[in-house]
Amino acid sequence: MSIDVSRLPELIREKKRETRARIGDVEKVLAEVEADLRADVDEIAALRARGEAVIPEIDFAAVRAGQVSDAAKAAIRRRGTAVIRNVFPRSQAESWNEEIGEYLARNEYVKKAATRDAGDRYFTSLKSSRPQIFGIYWSMPQMQARQAASMAEARAFLNRLWRFESGGRTHFDPDRECTYADRLRRREPGDASLGLSPHMDAGSVERWLDPAYSEVYREVFGGNWRAYDPFDGAFRAETQEIPSPAVCSAFRTFQGWTALTRQGPGDGTLQLLPIARGIVYLLLRPMARDVPEDDLCGAKPGRALSLVEQWHALLKPAITPIPVVEPGDTVWWHSDIIHAVEDQHTGKGYSNVIYIGAAPYCAKNAAYLDRQKAAFLSGESAPDFSVENFEVDFEGRATVADLSDLGKKQMGLAAW
Repeated sequence: MSIDVSRLPELIREKKRETRARIGDVEKVLAEVEADLRADVDEIAALRARGEAVIPEIDFAAVRAGQVSDAAKAAIRRRGTAVIRNVFPRSQAESWNEEIGEYLARNEYVKKAATRDAGDRYFTSLKSSRPQIFGIYWSMPQMQARQAASMAEARAFLNRLWRFESGGRTHFDPDRECTYADRLRRREPGDASLGLSPHMDAGSVERWLDPAYSEVYREVFGGNWRAYDPFDGAFRAETQEIPSPAVCSAFRTFQGWTALTRQGPGDGTLQLLPIARGIVYLLLRPMARDVPEDDLCGAKPGRALSLVEQWHALLKPAITPIPVVEPGDTVWWHSDIIHAVEDQHTGKGYSNVIYIGAAPYCAKNAAYLDRQKAAFLSGESAPDFSVENFEVDFEGRATVADLSDLGKKQMGLAAW
């Protein structure tokens, strides 16, 4: 790892001195950024007040036919979020939901989970920290959804919203996907176990201190923040994260999930802050005079990067619930998008999802596959997550024989 955590205060002070020297009048630049983002925040609040859509929505049929308009693509790039509807037939998603429930019951997951401490401290710095997440990776429905042709098409479409070639280099292959095995959410009506406070993944202090991240955000740290492109893939696949359970060490163009049940505002589900350039404010806010010199507005190594009221109140009014989604719909958000989970589920039905993001083929992701495929073959927890290993002896978990040709390639078990 390139960051010496034992020297963190010193490294933060050095980064601040370097950035301030490059930017010059930090307070002036911050005022410009705040004015720009305040206009976005006010627009989002006004749209919500009028009952108008904030998060872009498209139908998978348009993706498959290559008929998504330029305006729709621009909206996704601006918001950093999207709902792609009907990636799977409703009946398929509902069948998967039932099958997962049977898989968990047959293998007594809840009973076994009650006796184990996951050791996952990734979200402990958040005000709210534990939605109903199940440490399951290798159920048949999860594998079937990940390797589906429709999912591959949806992810290729999203990957191609990025600039994946520049400077004579190919940063990632948008049309080849690496399976990044994640977990399940099954949240029951009335649950008040607390959700997830506003945060972003893919690194915390790394965003300031990792050399590759410094290149990703070079325009921001160089004082030319208006030139920053959230969808520039250069250096994205070269970052190095501080290892910690649930810290993603793969490169994802978009995080995402597939709905297995109907869910929307009030159902204990996802909220998004749909401003792709919002990261600019989080990166520059620590440079202000009112932030202690060895502090990055509360960012801690090995933890989620939180939206903190004390420092980031400007952005909070833009946090927006996802629209109502149906079984088979998918929800996506850029890896720099702030997101949260509602603290309470006040709805009437389960809010169940399979977490499936977009992790295009690159050296970073290929290296992760080398670690992950061993976990798949043995039924252990995926490498980035707590070592719970529930599925080692689970009846009915997926095996290599259950993978399609595409699924084997996506898992690194066959050559492309």
